[in-house]
Amino acid sequence: MPVINNIAGLLRSVVDSPPAHYIMKVQSFSLLTKNSIERYESGKFEAGGYTWKLVLYPSGNKSKNVKEHISLYLALDDTSSLYHGWEIHVNFRFFLYDQNNDNYLVVQDTASKERRFHKMKVEWGIDQVVPLKDFNLVSKGYLVEDTCAFGAEVFVCKERSTGKGECVAMMKEAITYKHLYEFDNLSKLESECSDSKPFNAGNFKWKIKLYPNGKGAEMGNYLSLYLALADPSTLSPGSKIYAQIILRILDQKQAKHHFGKANYWFSASSHENGASRFMPINNFTNQNLGYRVKDSCLVEAEIIIFGVVDALS
Repeated sequence: MPVINNIAGLLRSVVDSPPAHYIMKVQSFSLLTKNSIERYESGKFEAGGYTWKLVLYPSGNKSKNVKEHISLYLALDDTSSLYHGWEIHVNFRFFLYDQNNDNYLVVQDTASKERRFHKMKVEWGIDQVVPLKDFNLVSKGYLVEDTCAFGAEVFVCKERSTGKGECVAMMKEAITYKHLYEFDNLSKLESECSDSKPFNAGNFKWKIKLYPNGKGAEMGNYLSLYLALADPSTLSPGSKIYAQIILRILDQKQAKHHFGKANYWFSASSHENGASRFMPINNFTNQNLGYRVKDSCLVEAEIIIFGVVDALS
């Protein structure tokens, strides 16, 4: 494998064998630039147990101030199924087909330098693979009758987890969700708690939990009321929801509603918030007040989601 040169941290060589993992043939190459295609992503290909794409900038990667060169990059295609804190160390090299000599120019980092792919960096490559003035010369064989071919070989050196991490996303425009639910036949409850039907708010399912005779130590003295995630097991480990909640028992006679308000981080292990002393039972059952009418009550939950924390994947 003859070495052509070693310039600017790149090793250039010539080989006869085609790339082992992927070849991308481009016909009418000049039309990419003419049609304002500054970046082209190839189809998916598998190497080392992962899925990749070749990314081509036909006239240079302008975001890195590259001009008059071919820029090529390797991009990890799908990271959604990877384990938390994933990290992949990779050796890769790019190929450019010489149609005159039926061989390939190979360009790679010197000393086979490994590149580390992770959540915050899923693309690595070479800004200046070859100058366009050389690429366009018919004598070089790279572009013949406006047709060329690029390729890649990808070798995974090692994989490891970097541990846990999280992504905090605060909402620029918090949305208020309201849900009204009627709890009826309160005197006929067979358990101390009555749950509302699940309802949606902010891409999560919630439920209202009413203890008309109180909960725990407050049994018989206070009505207890909570808002809970309907199925906390659907939250991944490390995920949290920061929300403001307002729970109201509506006064159906005089509209003097009774409410409680709190800000809370909901998670799989801490999935409900409310008050065990939400309202004295004497007030709730007082017929002169409108909280309990015909053995039923109306409870409204108001939810404002301010932020969501997800584990980095």
